[in-house]
Amino acid sequence: MATTETSQFDQPQLLATLNAMSEAQLDSLAFGVIGFDGHCVVQRYSATEQRLSGLDRSQVVGLHLFGVVAQCMNNYLVAQRFEDAAAAGQPLDAVVDFVLTLRMRPTPVRLRLLAAPGDTLRYVCIDRDTHARP
Repeated sequence: MATTETSQFDQPQLLATLNAMSEAQLDSLAFGVIGFDGHCVVQRYSATEQRLSGLDRSQVVGLHLFGVVAQCMNNYLVAQRFEDAAAAGQPLDAVVDFVLTLRMRPTPVRLRLLAAPGDTLRYVCIDRDTHARP
């Protein structure tokens, strides 16, 4: 099992690492994590994402990610990539420069979109640390 110190936004095989993490381990990550099922319903929501977004986990888990929680991601850059990968039966591991706009001032971030055929959960990881970018 990867530890928090080795669980970085850019690490290879991050999807497998996230799937294996307990909620406490997920909560200790420096970047936000949203895990959602094949119907786009949020199942996991990290403490970091809760703190940085201002949305309490209890208000997010069980809701549609792209229709209710993160409507600004309901576009071809994010939501459609998950749908296209699922329809093609292909894995998805993509980093996207993005600007979050819903419920906050425009915030530049990097998103890492993670999914694999047969996995129960898909993930959006949110790196708000613009100083760490290459």
